[in-house]
Amino acid sequence: MKKYKYIIIIWMGVFTLMLSSCNDDFLERAPIVNLSDANFWKSTNDLKIYCNNFYNRDELLPRYDTWDAGPYSKDASEGGDTQVYINYNRRMNGENTLPSSGGGWSSDDWSLLRDINYFMDHYQSVEDSPDKVNPYVGEALFFRSIFYFNKLRTFGDVPWITTAIGIDSEELTASRTPRSQVVESILQELDQAVEYLPTQGSSTYTGRITKEAALALQARIALYEGTWEKYHALKNTPFKVDGSDGSKFIQKATDAAGALIAMGEANGFPALDNVGVENGYVNLFRQYDLSSYREAILWRKYSKEDGVVNHIDNALGYRGGAHGITKSMVDSYLCLDGKPIAVSSMYQGDRDLKSLVANRDPRLNQTIMVDDGEHFLWEDLGTVFTTPLFEDNTENNSSTGYHQGKGFVPNYADYVVTHWSSLNGIIYFRYAEVLLIYAEAKAELGTISQSDIDKTVNALRRRVGMDNGLLNIGNITTDPNWEFTALSPVLQEIRRERKVELACEGYRLDDIFRWAAADELIRGKRPLGAVLEQWYNYPDAAQAFLDAVVKLPVNSDGYMDIYKNFNALNNGYQFNLGRDYLSPIPTNELVLNPNLKQNPGW
Repeated sequence: MKKYKYIIIIWMGVFTLMLSSCNDDFLERAPIVNLSDANFWKSTNDLKIYCNNFYNRDELLPRYDTWDAGPYSKDASEGGDTQVYINYNRRMNGENTLPSSGGGWSSDDWSLLRDINYFMDHYQSVEDSPDKVNPYVGEALFFRSIFYFNKLRTFGDVPWITTAIGIDSEELTASRTPRSQVVESILQELDQAVEYLPTQGSSTYTGRITKEAALALQARIALYEGTWEKYHALKNTPFKVDGSDGSKFIQKATDAAGALIAMGEANGFPALDNVGVENGYVNLFRQYDLSSYREAILWRKYSKEDGVVNHIDNALGYRGGAHGITKSMVDSYLCLDGKPIAVSSMYQGDRDLKSLVANRDPRLNQTIMVDDGEHFLWEDLGTVFTTPLFEDNTENNSSTGYHQGKGFVPNYADYVVTHWSSLNGIIYFRYAEVLLIYAEAKAELGTISQSDIDKTVNALRRRVGMDNGLLNIGNITTDPNWEFTALSPVLQEIRRERKVELACEGYRLDDIFRWAAADELIRGKRPLGAVLEQWYNYPDAAQAFLDAVVKLPVNSDGYMDIYKNFNALNNGYQFNLGRDYLSPIPTNELVLNPNLKQNPGW
């Protein structure tokens, strides 16, 4: 296929779209052209050209081409209890301030919605059969759903607008639509998208949105809002939705996830990959091409030839990456007998990394780097991991001593040939998440059975070889260190499973917020890292490393106390429980439209 680039210009009858992609299966490129409305909306190919633009919008499907670990460091950059950066997260410490402008609410932040709505206003001009037109309508509805979900997660109530508006439109001075109504509208649009979109099944992966992706998105959004409404109501926060316990959305999450599971059982897609395969879990995140993986429902492929790359390996390949996994995260992994570390006789302690992973859920050994001679920094060079980076004296250091291996491809030759970049495929929707949504939603509704657990939580444990540590909901071992004070044992374990399976994939802050759990997991807490003394006299370590180790802060039990020397965290994170779950509306926007109203606490 010859490669070109589309630029379509149409605004007031002529708007601007720049379309490019690394996936030639769904994007044909052509010379630069100027097209007006009058001669553009003629064919389904025009609809395809327009929708191609949305695949490369970071607000929808992030490219993760910045100099960090992409989705694998998102939990650290957003704040939370499972990953942390060298410097603490200001939002988690209640230090965010009220902006006068920008803040995610500027005209540029809403321009993408106008592009999507412009499509919805014009696609009917194409005179073709519905079976050819509808898939692109389904794509637009899918992307509008992502756009609104992102805005809802940030601001809560947002204006619900489904047509391209002008400078005199009444919508510009309207009040915000209540979040529950916004989600109802999103889920209705996704119902339509599911109807319109093609089924991928076992057919060749094209990179375009499918019925399966729309169901996965619907399940994710429904669970988010359902549990947000339930737990913010139970804790009586200012962010509750009056008169709602979230159950209708939790049921919708069950339905959408259940439909996907049924499709997988009937057609073999989606399904879990690498079941029973050694290192099968971590290898899911080391693929350049996931087209043969049934677990990857929607993913992005990178291309050296097209110059479309990410920088994950740069961030993770040098023992630091400016972030690290926390003690809270590693303590959550069960032992092979299915019991928590507080009560299992199999637990070997955490005084060194090899003991830490011994007899534990194999996902721990496949998520962090261990100095056992089998965890490679660069496998093709034979370079193994020995110690985390402490001696660099820059923000590249490891923050916790638990250095992340998940998401890293240890191939130096590929790293060099891409000019210090990487081609790791990024998964946006993974079947494992669908299974966890189904289990959590069923448990929240009080309808979960052992059969449900077997095809969700236990399927994930069997995949990594935890056959002797399966979850029996009639005989759950009490964990004295369960994270949540008022949950049933089965919900405690489902939340643990989600934390472990989706570790370092960017879900954790959303989970904390929708569970209204910042009071239990964030406020008053100071994240800890590994036992530091294991590296004090590490064999063959450089003197610079040994000198650096003894200067790092520790608590009274010898664990790395990452933020001990930050006065602002003397008493742990000072997350504002009555304010910081949502971002504020910038003050200039409230002047322009007083009907917007400000979020609680701001």
